[in-house]
Parts: sequence; C-alpha cells; structure tokens
Amino acid sequence: MKIIPIEGQLRSEFGKKASRQIRSEGKVPGVIYGGKENIHFTATPKELKPIIYTPEFNEAQIKIGGKTYTCILKDLQYDKLTDEVSHVDFLELVPGKPVNANVPLKFVGQSKGVKAGGRFEVKVSAVNIRTNPENLRAQIEVDITDLEIGKNLRMEDIKYDGAEILHNKRIPVAAVVITRALKQEATETAKAAKK
Repeated sequence: MKIIPIEGQLRSEFGKKASRQIRSEGKVPGVIYGGKENIHFTATPKELKPIIYTPEFNEAQIKIGGKTYTCILKDLQYDKLTDEVSHVDFLELVPGKPVNANVPLKFVGQSKGVKAGGRFEVKVSAVNIRTNPENLRAQIEVDITDLEIGKNLRMEDIKYDGAEILHNKRIPVAAVVITRALKQEATETAKAAKK
C-alpha cells in the first residue's frame, strides 16, 4: 500500500464554534480513533489532498506533536455550500486489531466472453472487508479470464486470504453481457437457419 505523509497539529478546542474558527483559518478539523485514545487534530487541505482525491486505497502516516499514527481514511464531510472538505475521520491501524475497510477491486485478465464479442460490466468496484492491518492491501485482484458471455462473477469468487468479505456471497461483482451487435447477429443466423 502507498503511504501518504500528513503533517497535523493537535487541537484542544472542540465544538461547532472551534471547528468554524479552524475552517476560517483555512484548515480542516479531523479525528483519529481506534487506538488508545481519540486524537483531535487539524491539517491543511493541501496535506489531505493526496489521500482524499484518489480512487486508490492508501495508508496515511499522520505526524502530530512528534508522534506518528498509521491510519486509513474512514469518513469525510463536505461543506454543503462550498463543497470543500469540512471534517476528516481516520482509523488508527493497531497491529493485530481487526479493522473494516473498503478496498477497491482490480479486474485482471482478458475474459473469454469479451474475446467472443461480449461487453464487460463492473457492478461493484470496491468491497467491504474485515481483516488485521497487516493483511490490508491497496486493491484486490480479481481474475476474469474464465468469465463467459451471460455469466456473473460473484462475491464468493473473490479470493482474499486472511480477510472476511462483509457482503452477501451471491452479489454479482462483474458480468459479461451480450452486445446489441451479437444479438442481431444471432437473430439473423437463426432466421437464415429457418429458411
């Protein structure tokens, strides 16, 4: 996993008034939870940008007052008017302590169905898992080589050692669907065969 360094400042003032003051100074209030205690801090939008504006699942190393916290981003709140980030929540990764995380899927291979003229459709782009921090990955690779036209790949087909997938096993993740051109071709072939 890619590690994003973030410099934060400890904050002692809490509540709506304090948060408004922090935002007026051009900073974003945040909290780190999941460890021994909750750590309230502030950081600049520039510091937070690499972990927020990316489709990737990354780890954050947040330095606050001489201490470094290894975390994952858990929640974001945006200002309704300006659409700027107004609050961030990070979960501290404690070795051996299970965490829930939303990890992106990466589809690998060339599907048989696509080679035959079908269209590959992604139905789920990330899965919620429960695992220890040492088993966390930036993405989960899913091999689609054997996926044929009209077939689905389901949650139960995803392999991730050391992690529990927190979804119904039957949920479709991806499929290869028949294209309009293929349907038309099949109809014309069937009509020709009847003659």
